[in-house]
Amino acid sequence: MPEPAAGSDYLAETTDGLGETVTLNMGPSHSATHGVLRLILELDGEEIISCDPVIGHLHRGIEKIGETVQYNQFIPYTDRFDYLSPLSNNIAFACAIEKLLDWELPERGQALRVLALELSRMSSHLLDIGVGAMDVGAMTVFLYAYEEREKIHNFYEQLSGARFTSSFTRIGGQIHDMPDTMPAQILEFCDECSRTLDEIDNLLLKNNIFMNRMKDIGIITKEDALSYGLTGIHLRASGVKRDLRKLTPYLGYENYDFDVPIGEIGDCYDRYLCRMEEIRQSIVIIRQVLKSMPSGPINITDQKGVLPEKQKVLQGMEELIRQFMTTTEGVNAPAGQLYFAAENPRGEMGFMIDSKGGGIPNRLRMRSPSFCTLSILPKLLPGYLISDVPAILGSFSFVQGECDR
Repeated sequence: MPEPAAGSDYLAETTDGLGETVTLNMGPSHSATHGVLRLILELDGEEIISCDPVIGHLHRGIEKIGETVQYNQFIPYTDRFDYLSPLSNNIAFACAIEKLLDWELPERGQALRVLALELSRMSSHLLDIGVGAMDVGAMTVFLYAYEEREKIHNFYEQLSGARFTSSFTRIGGQIHDMPDTMPAQILEFCDECSRTLDEIDNLLLKNNIFMNRMKDIGIITKEDALSYGLTGIHLRASGVKRDLRKLTPYLGYENYDFDVPIGEIGDCYDRYLCRMEEIRQSIVIIRQVLKSMPSGPINITDQKGVLPEKQKVLQGMEELIRQFMTTTEGVNAPAGQLYFAAENPRGEMGFMIDSKGGGIPNRLRMRSPSFCTLSILPKLLPGYLISDVPAILGSFSFVQGECDR
């Protein structure tokens, strides 16, 4: 039987001598696939017999673009491959290049990044919970979660001037410090968000429809999660306690006390519970960051490749030359190779940098967690019903821009 063409849902019937099956082309334009993901499903009635995921519809050559621009010029692209947690991508990439340069941010700069990372994690998880609940019929939860997410975007706007694609980070620091009024606003938001999370739990965990559609659906065993390279929520929900913030701390995460939630059987319900608890733990981290926020600079100031203060540029020749060299040639990275990974809301976001020196990488490769997450679909979906697909995909929280790159 020829492969169905891409487009809207397509049905084709075949007879193989054993019975009649149906091929359903789900996507790449389908609300349940959350982006341009195409699933070729073979069905026996309502039961899925096989699944063939087709990716690449959103491929933009981001890795190759990264090999043609300066390190700082690549920052805006990091906003756009995982557009649900742009600050997480910004900071992970900047940390990778700073590791190559052997730079270490001042303590306040590190704390400000941790604050941004946890706000980004909360924003992403809130959207995942709201959309995942809406996929199984809970519309109210989406509105509750999105209202809290909008408050986080207000903080993004205070930090960077943008609400979505912020480009807040630079190699060696951030564009500027947070406003003096922002800490009190964040603490007030943490109180409000905690109450909203309790309300969401009350709405969902006592709802028989939600529980029946999530419990014992999309079970990923610990062995399969490890075998397919799953990370983040999808690995921890299967019972593996692996969080890079604990395993290989960066940006001073070792100084904060927080728990890593894990699940029991790895179904959609466990992934929901882990995501909710991670938001609560992000609130715990944010409170500690604001309580212990050190004073001082937020950027590295004594290294070439970092822009000097604008006032000094206007008054001094050395600073003017340094700004000119930084903007035209970028940071002068040493030759070498490295891999740096951070705990993105979707899992392990890694960058492999191969440098031959200068301001542009020779090779740049990404380890995108969504790509690994979707790779388990051919193993996972057979045996479930077609109505289970929205619940399973909604619990995966993948982003096609980051998967296809």
